[in-house]
Amino acid sequence: MASRYRAEQVGSLLRPPELLEARTQNAEGKLSQEELRAIEDRAILQALDKQREVGIDVVTDGEMRRASWLHDMAGAVDGFVPRKIMLDWKGPGGAVEASQALAAGARLRKVRQMTGHELPFLKKNAQGPFKITLPAPSNFMLASYQPGITDRFYARQEDLLQDLVGIVHDENQWLVSQGVTYIQMDAPFYSHYLDPEKRKQMRDPDAEFDKAIGGDNASLKGLPRNNLTVAFHICRGNNRSRWYTEGGYDAIAEKLFGKLDVDTFLLEYDTDRSGGFEPLRLVPRGKTVVLGLVTTKDSKLESQDDLLRRIDQAAKYIPLENLAISTQCGFASVAAGNLLTMDEQWKKLELVVNTARKAWA
Repeated sequence: MASRYRAEQVGSLLRPPELLEARTQNAEGKLSQEELRAIEDRAILQALDKQREVGIDVVTDGEMRRASWLHDMAGAVDGFVPRKIMLDWKGPGGAVEASQALAAGARLRKVRQMTGHELPFLKKNAQGPFKITLPAPSNFMLASYQPGITDRFYARQEDLLQDLVGIVHDENQWLVSQGVTYIQMDAPFYSHYLDPEKRKQMRDPDAEFDKAIGGDNASLKGLPRNNLTVAFHICRGNNRSRWYTEGGYDAIAEKLFGKLDVDTFLLEYDTDRSGGFEPLRLVPRGKTVVLGLVTTKDSKLESQDDLLRRIDQAAKYIPLENLAISTQCGFASVAAGNLLTMDEQWKKLELVVNTARKAWA
C-alpha cells in the first residue's frame, strides 16, 4: 500500500557554496572525483540533518550529486550527443537558452544505474522515509529527439521512447530490489501538453500525450506496488527562478489523472500560471494530490492563513484526506539554484511542515 506524507518536498535543495566551487574545480581537473565525493557526502549529511530538524515527512539527498535534475540520464546512458533544444525562459533574466537535456545521437545503451552512486549513501543515512527522484522517460521524447540527428537511429519519437522506457524500467526494478519504497518521476515536459502555445506547435497534442503516458506507465509495469509509493511531479520549468510554460491542468486532466498509473501527483499550484483546482475533481478516489502551494522561485514567505484557505478550496474537489502540501518544485533543479538563500529555503520548508500539521491535525 502506498504511503501518504502530508508535508512533502519535490527533491532538490540549494547547494552549499563549497560544493558549487568543488564541482567547478573538479571540472577543471583541480579536484579529484574522490575529493568531490567527500564534499558531496558532507553536503548531503547536512541537508539530511536539517530536513529532520525541520520535520519534513520524507527526505532526499537534495540531488547534491547532480548538475541538474536529469543529468544522470546522459551520465548513465551511451548515445547522447552535445546538442540541445532551445527553451524560452520567462522570469528573472528570461532568455532563450539550451535545455539541460542532450540529443540522442545514436542508439541508447545503459551502462550503469542512474542512481547507483546516490542510493547507498542516502539509504544508509536517511534515518527514515526517503525518496529517489528520476526523470520520466517521456521527457526525452520531446527534449532529445532532434531531426537530422536522432532520426538517423530512431525513425519516430515513439521509437526513442521505447528504448528510454526500457532504461527507466530497469532503474525502477533495481531501486525496488534495493528496498526503495518511494520513487518520484519528474515530468516538466508534460507541461508542453497543457500550455496553449506549445499545443499549437504540435500536430496532435492529445495523441502525443497518450504516447507519453503510455511510455511512462510502461516504465512502471510489473513493479510490486504493495509497499511502494510511485509519485509523478509536473511543473512548468524551474531554472534560476524562471519558467518556460504556462497554463492550467484542464487540457490534460482527464488523461493525466485517469490513465497515469501512479499513487501520488505532485502538482505546481503556486501562481495563477497553474490555473484552478477544478481539474482535481477527476482524480480517482484513493490517489494523493500534493499541492505545490509554496513557491521556490522567490524568497517571499507565503501567509499560512492563505495556504490553509487554498487547501480548503482544493478540498471542494477532492477529499481533504487525499491532499498534502509541498513546495511547487525543487529549490535547485539546476545546481546553481533558484534566487533565494539557504535560510529562506529552510523557512519555506518549515512553513510547509507547520501548515500540514494544522491542516491535517
